[in-house]
Amino acid sequence: MNEITSGGLLGGRVAYRQLATGHRTGFEPVLMAAAVPARAGELVLEAGTGAGAALLCMAARVPGVRGVGIEYEPALARLANENFRANGFADNACIRGDAMHLPFPSHAFGHVMANPPWFSAHNTASPDARRALAHQAGPGLLEGWINSLTRVLRPRGSITLILPAASFAAAGAALRGAGCGAISLFPLWPRAGEPAKIVIIAARRGAKSPDRVLQGLALHDAAGITPAADAVLRQGAGLNL
Repeated sequence: MNEITSGGLLGGRVAYRQLATGHRTGFEPVLMAAAVPARAGELVLEAGTGAGAALLCMAARVPGVRGVGIEYEPALARLANENFRANGFADNACIRGDAMHLPFPSHAFGHVMANPPWFSAHNTASPDARRALAHQAGPGLLEGWINSLTRVLRPRGSITLILPAASFAAAGAALRGAGCGAISLFPLWPRAGEPAKIVIIAARRGAKSPDRVLQGLALHDAAGITPAADAVLRQGAGLNL
């Protein structure tokens, strides 16, 4: 039987239940969702939804947005749908499926987002099968996810990924190969002056604008979470990429 823990997102604005074992939600889905430029009435897809944290945060930030999640693990897909219902987000749903083989027609979504598995084959896999599935990236996984997500993205629609900093060059090349442009790199600094370990990378399908490296966001300072990070993580502010 799957043990469930209860908590909250966005400073308690969103009720959130997740599995006690396996991958545990951190700040990544909250920050990723904040970077997606979705508006009310638009349709957003998330690959690798887990228990639904990113789509929950987006629904709380943008009333009227419609979200679809795809999740390989059946228990997580069920839990995501329970979380959507518990928060009254009837325009969100999660289905069980494979991010590499999305069951949607081309050009179906205005925006897509993902936090793909990113540990390489050189990293030791977790003995927890669910955690390993969420974290371990096989050969070609990042490019495969990007190609799959871009296929269902409408022209000029946005794709937003949160990744380890070491993957930004591979992600940029894959985005360019999938016909995306106007690539923006948004570093997430642990503290001001420290190298970024995580980045958000965003692009538009078919866009021709120049690529950009943005100022980014420092997450912590001597007092704890920075005011700018707190505005996103606890108060539901967006990130302008």
